Amino acid sequence: MNINHDTILPSNEDIQNTFKDFQYTQMIYYMDHFLDRKECRYHAYTYPSQMSYYQFTSNLFPGGYYPYVRFVSLYDEHAFEHEFFLRIAQSFPLIQKLVLNNAKRQQYKQSYKSTNDNCHLPIVEYSHLIELDVQRAHDDYIEEFLCDRKACFRKNIRLRVVDDSLLRVTKHFTREDTRMNCTKVDNLL
Repeated sequence: MNINHDTILPSNEDIQNTFKDFQYTQMIYYMDHFLDRKECRYHAYTYPSQMSYYQFTSNLFPGGYYPYVRFVSLYDEHAFEHEFFLRIAQSFPLIQKLVLNNAKRQQYKQSYKSTNDNCHLPIVEYSHLIELDVQRAHDDYIEEFLCDRKACFRKNIRLRVVDDSLLRVTKHFTREDTRMNCTKVDNLL
């Protein structure tokens, strides 16, 4: 929905009242406001869901368990932090394709740096991921996936990335903590 200064948006209570007659079905819903794009997106679905895709997922995504979802696209005007990617991996354990669109740099990136190689953040595992598209993502997210202290995925990954960004993040493929995940990429697009 496009919004302007005259648009009156429904509240979460308004949305909740829309589904009050769904007595035996759990409804999950949330609303995103994208001020830069002057756009509002409503997400409403039954839970559990048998959808095979989940699009335009933002920081407001409430989580859950979606074993049928294979394709997820992420978009937000606010930064995605490491904890968000943990929630995504746990919510979509069989995800095969992930598209990320976010130009905002991570705010808490410095907290990822380990002291004396003693990193306390859990590594996000993407056991079934076969395609990752970070062409429209800030370099921080490319690092989020390629740094082996932050993410782990299996071999044979198709990676869609801007060449200059890849070279910056990997320091022309000389950065030690990105080597392991880079070796798992077999198709660079």
